[in-house]
Amino acid sequence: MNIEWGSEGARKFATNVGLTTSNGPHGHNIMATEWTHQLSYEPGLIAVCLRPEHATTANIRKTKVFGANICADNQNVVSSVSGNNSGKEVDKIKMLEGLGVQFYKGKKIDVLMVKDTAANFECKVVKEIELGDHIMFVGEVVHISVTDKEPIVLSQGKYWKLTDSIPKQKDVLEKIEKLVEKHRK
Repeated sequence: MNIEWGSEGARKFATNVGLTTSNGPHGHNIMATEWTHQLSYEPGLIAVCLRPEHATTANIRKTKVFGANICADNQNVVSSVSGNNSGKEVDKIKMLEGLGVQFYKGKKIDVLMVKDTAANFECKVVKEIELGDHIMFVGEVVHISVTDKEPIVLSQGKYWKLTDSIPKQKDVLEKIEKLVEKHRK
């Protein structure tokens, strides 16, 4: 069974808002990448999932590097511009610079990184996996930079700020601790 893009079921997921940057046959490029995931602490591994026909996919396949930039809470427009145009048809870097977005050259890879995001991860590809209608590129992190900015998430077709923490209930935590001890093997 398929999960249709934009369907009621698909809209129930909450994901981070990643911006994948690349350089290659299509020049410097940026695309919004809803499926940007941390996979491992040691070594630091990041995965991005892209459609095979995207300019970013061709760039990464050619160079074996990519930038994973996590949008800050004031960058929803950056994500929208990056996701609503093809790098095969539009120079999205120049377009975003026209809106005041700033980029900087990666410290360890030849890719532009988005300035003022919540975090930037420069990655070298260690694995490419075909999964359904997407290609997952797994990259080992070679450089990290972070800011004090908060990341945003995408859910129900909208961007959201993470503003309220849901506290754990102390009485429930104490009950769980007792149950763990009671049922320890």
